Amino acid sequence: MVAAASVVVAAGTVSGVISATGEGPDAPEARPVSSRPVPLPAVPSASPSAPSATVSASPSVRPKRSSASPSGSPQAKKTTVSARLYRHPASRVIDWVRAHPGDPRRQVIESRIADQPAAVWFADWSPDTVTARVRAVTSGGAAEGRVPVVVPYAIPGRDCGGHSEGGAPDLEAYDDWIDRFAAGLAGGEVVVILEPDSVAQADCLSAGERAARFASLARAGRVFKEADPRARVYYDAGHSGWHSPAKQADLLRRAGAASSASSDGVFSNVSNFHGTADEIAYDRAVLDALGGTHLGAVIDTSRNGNGAPADGEWCDPAGRTLGRTPTLSTGEPRIDAYLWVKLPGESDGCKGAPGTFSPSYAYDLAR
Repeated sequence: MVAAASVVVAAGTVSGVISATGEGPDAPEARPVSSRPVPLPAVPSASPSAPSATVSASPSVRPKRSSASPSGSPQAKKTTVSARLYRHPASRVIDWVRAHPGDPRRQVIESRIADQPAAVWFADWSPDTVTARVRAVTSGGAAEGRVPVVVPYAIPGRDCGGHSEGGAPDLEAYDDWIDRFAAGLAGGEVVVILEPDSVAQADCLSAGERAARFASLARAGRVFKEADPRARVYYDAGHSGWHSPAKQADLLRRAGAASSASSDGVFSNVSNFHGTADEIAYDRAVLDALGGTHLGAVIDTSRNGNGAPADGEWCDPAGRTLGRTPTLSTGEPRIDAYLWVKLPGESDGCKGAPGTFSPSYAYDLAR
């Protein structure tokens, strides 16, 4: 197995990702991460696309290695939208759709990406406002009777000092941030994707640092579930091209992922491209090694329609397509959900600056 770690590009951590109030320039943002796509005519943008100054980007995970109409205009494919998952009304793709009503790509991007429910990332370090910002998302989901997906992403030593370095200054501050985050869950149904890369990418830490991190992650799961018994908390399992299931399960067990007091299971493939079938097999193997019949898995399917590139390319690789649409009903035993944790169209850094929305990239994924 080719070892493949991941690097998360959190461009939004510089500008401040999620707001205090759910209104105004720092409002919370949703971040939603077969055969080759049928070619459509190249369609130039009707106007230049610039990232919105009011929202920020979702991270993107990097492995270390590893039909046209008769007139030629694009036509949106019919897609199913989950009746249960919450679509938060603020994201870069939604901003672009609103700002470009005449762009010939708009219908495809809106129908296949912007209309889909996606995760909301909390990647900035703003402890004084995180409770209100989380509550703005969870209350929005509750008002619609739908389930939001939230991503706490502020672990100290995040990304091993790579592109997405940042987060809390230390674990004591992180534990306090988690308490404040939990206070915003509000008692409704919510899916928590707890700290992408925090477990799978822990090899850069010393044994003592790793043990301390895992203790904080186990505590975080307990705090979330005590604050909101309806919260479903999932821990980082990397992806099928990274650690072996046995190694990943050992790391996860030490981080609290096997305990019903803190965990509902694992997540995999966040912002990556590995095929759904590969992730299902991998996740089941991880769960079997973990034990615990209550555990399930969720898979990020946002950009994995064609699987991972054979050459291991991680940065906006060509020929990728959208994966399965988000759902809480997969029909697969022990697979609790397919989610769009990474928002399709946000660049890994090659189609544009990391995390910025690229309409050409989104269109290529969606068509």
